[in-house]
Amino acid sequence: MTTTIQLRGLQKRFGNDANVRPAVDGIDLDIRSGEVVALLGPNGAGKTTTLDMILGFTAPTAGHVEVLGGSPTQAIRDGRVAAVLQTGGLLRDLRVRETVELIASTYRIHPPADDVMARAGIDGIGDQQVQSCSGGEQQRLRFALALLADPELLILDEPTTGMDVGARQEFWQAMHAEADGGRTIVFATHYLEEAEHFAQRTVLLARGRVVADGPTERIRSHVGGRTVRATLPESSPSTAVDDLRSLDDVTDLRIHGSRVDIVTADSDRIARLLLDAGAHDLEIEAASLEHAFLALTTDTDQPIGA
Repeated sequence: MTTTIQLRGLQKRFGNDANVRPAVDGIDLDIRSGEVVALLGPNGAGKTTTLDMILGFTAPTAGHVEVLGGSPTQAIRDGRVAAVLQTGGLLRDLRVRETVELIASTYRIHPPADDVMARAGIDGIGDQQVQSCSGGEQQRLRFALALLADPELLILDEPTTGMDVGARQEFWQAMHAEADGGRTIVFATHYLEEAEHFAQRTVLLARGRVVADGPTERIRSHVGGRTVRATLPESSPSTAVDDLRSLDDVTDLRIHGSRVDIVTADSDRIARLLLDAGAHDLEIEAASLEHAFLALTTDTDQPIGA
């Protein structure tokens, strides 16, 4: 599998004050062809700045960016990269179909306008003026325009901004189809569930650095294991709780009436102990990506790798 994006020692500092922390502070990252990668992080983490350097919009202060074996500018010039950004790039007085056909005319070879409109889910609003489209419809129009290049790499910066829940689901269904076709997709998002449900790999950024990189399940495993929930036995609830509190595998235990929540690195063992003690209605839940997000972005000293 070839490398689509390679970042080495990537830094970006705005202004001349050497005491100001860089927006991007030494990122090393390889993204391989066919991967679907989410860049996840709080505001100010460096997600958009990193994408801007991958797209050649801004030059690194230090470090190296390689896209599809060459410079970002060359990859875009060759039509091998396309982007769906949050704002800009649309003429408000044109109709949706006119916009797609106008941009299509700038390419020597391109998919049919009807094809990209259908893939982006805007084939039903072709006669609508761009200025009357909702924010979500405009984002899907930008997606259609990006598909005209038939790119090998698709970059998305907060692609579902302005979409309601239904529109977001439809958008990601369309993106699933593009990913299934082997396209490399890199997207920045602040929606945890989008990274969790769509990305094969999540790169978590905080303060301009990578603090976690890998499959979602592996990232979860570094932040407290699983939660085991059960209804305590009526006969001896306090005895069962006391026995569990003494175990090294238990990192947190909370009681809510007759229910107990236990965070543990060995959920199988705890589940067996609960059942043997007479507990019932047992549930086991993996740590959420939100839990990982909060835990990892508050301490960036120890990056977690794949």
